[in-house]
Amino acid sequence: MGSHSDSPSKRMRHVLSALVQNQPGVLAHVSGMFSSRGFNIESLAVGETEDAHLSRITVVVNGDDRLLEQIRKQLEKIVTVVKVHDISTADFVERDLMLIKIDASPAIRAELQGLVQIFRGRIVDVSTDQIMVEISGQEKKIEAFIDAVRPYGIRELARTGRIALVRGDLADQEEDRVEPESAEAPAVVGHSSL
Repeated sequence: MGSHSDSPSKRMRHVLSALVQNQPGVLAHVSGMFSSRGFNIESLAVGETEDAHLSRITVVVNGDDRLLEQIRKQLEKIVTVVKVHDISTADFVERDLMLIKIDASPAIRAELQGLVQIFRGRIVDVSTDQIMVEISGQEKKIEAFIDAVRPYGIRELARTGRIALVRGDLADQEEDRVEPESAEAPAVVGHSSL
């Protein structure tokens, strides 16, 4: 472990947020960019944004910092990709959503309800021998809930994959970083200066 920490280019978890045009084939093109370079996508979530013409693709991948930066730049060259940010080092909120069916005879339902409440989940369906729970949160919370209910018997589960947004306004943060540089040069050159 110690020998890898000194290397200039190390593998780390990256969360990429891509704003793309809401068109057929964009997801295949973006995911193909990762697979063609040997990256295994850990999580991928896509959804429409506040603008019906745009979707946000959130990709979680472990990889070499330099190579992932190259991929990010190549993604930005795709015509249907509007903007790509590696938000891994930013202050961001990340969530995962899961539906899970758990074996639940009437004798243990109260016990399971207690677990669901502890994890701030919701029971969304009940049948004679099972319950379905909806739970959202950070990945470690979802994993902890799965571990907690595994002894009862998990029948089936589905997860959305991670979604993430940077806290505050990322665009304003970027503009704030650029503005001081542009303030040094005159914005308008008059004819007398030529």
